[in-house]
Amino acid sequence: MNNYDEKFNNSIKNTIFCKLPTKEQEFIKEQAYLLNFSFQEIKQIINIARDLSMWDEKNIIEIFPNHEQKKVILSRLKSIYNDLRLKPNSYKNFELKNSPKEQKYTFKALDKEGFGLGLCPVASEKTRCCNLLTLDAVESCGFDCSYCSIQSFYNQNTITFDSSFADKLKDLKLDKNKTYHIGTGQASDSLMFGNREGILDALFEFASNNPNVILEFKTKSDNIKYFMQNNVPKNILCTWSLNTKTIIDNEEHLTASLQKRINAARRLADKGVKVGFHFHPIVEYENYLQEYKEVYQTLQDTFLAKEVVLVSFGTLTFIKPVIKQLRERDFKSKITQMPFEDANGKNSYPYATKQKMFKSAYDSFKAWQNDDNKVFFYLCMEDHNIWQESFGYQYSTNNDFEKDMLSSYTKKLNMEFLI
Repeated sequence: MNNYDEKFNNSIKNTIFCKLPTKEQEFIKEQAYLLNFSFQEIKQIINIARDLSMWDEKNIIEIFPNHEQKKVILSRLKSIYNDLRLKPNSYKNFELKNSPKEQKYTFKALDKEGFGLGLCPVASEKTRCCNLLTLDAVESCGFDCSYCSIQSFYNQNTITFDSSFADKLKDLKLDKNKTYHIGTGQASDSLMFGNREGILDALFEFASNNPNVILEFKTKSDNIKYFMQNNVPKNILCTWSLNTKTIIDNEEHLTASLQKRINAARRLADKGVKVGFHFHPIVEYENYLQEYKEVYQTLQDTFLAKEVVLVSFGTLTFIKPVIKQLRERDFKSKITQMPFEDANGKNSYPYATKQKMFKSAYDSFKAWQNDDNKVFFYLCMEDHNIWQESFGYQYSTNNDFEKDMLSSYTKKLNMEFLI
């Protein structure tokens, strides 16, 4: 091995170079030799090449600038790459490749240390947060949404249950004079595994024994069999994460279709169970505002305001480990083909884009905002000021937000609000 080969091999350590097609590997190595790219420059070019492939765009060889000066080449290459980020994505000619066709995972039941009840993992004073408590009833998810942060925390192929979960729930000591909002859909999907390991038995019993707890099940499935076969405590709230058909078909792999999710929610509402809907993430692409409006209208045509407790909005927000994880996977996705801007230490859409998508969303639900049974709307993990520009109001503190939310929820659920 000559000195250059050794230098190049060192420069590609801890990168995704091996994930690139052989022709692209050879091309990058050749250009690195000719233009004497630095370690950092090689890493940037590798990431660009990987993103182009994942986005189903022209490859690095096709777009590589023809020039003798390294500085000019890098400048033009980054410009082409950034232009692809800035333009609205189109799924019209997007060819979905290597997406999972079936669920492949193993189950484990372990007597885990601790309980997994705590503040929402994204809770922060930097963004307006509802102070949700999350309960990790299951770890990892059998769905495979391309944007999901769960994949950076858990082994995607192993679904883990706590074998002592029911006993820990029974032993949990809560203040009987306080209203709690607890969600089970942060570390996994709340319903896709049904009552496996007796998890729903334990949660329903917990809800019955703690009438001061609002227990929220959040899902992208249509697995409501257990709910239909059992009496559902009135303090249980079932919510669906929804998206447009375009995003579900191309980015939310293995999940229930939009219509199946809405049908499942309708069946529970018919049974008297209160429901809610999360539009998180709203994704920008060609004609996205109109496609989302159609979904918003479908909900208003299908449900009465008195049946719906909440509607939330949020958008794509990435931490670096998730972006790294996405680049290491072998499927096509346009989800990171977006203009990254800093959002409290994370990557997200520009502020103006988010303000536009959230205002459009909120304005589309006017009928549910003026009803005596009005629905509670909120933004998840967003800047304080964007509330005012999107909704026409904002909260001074997270505690004010939480108090207003719980007051609205308990009214809809016919519960006593205990501050």
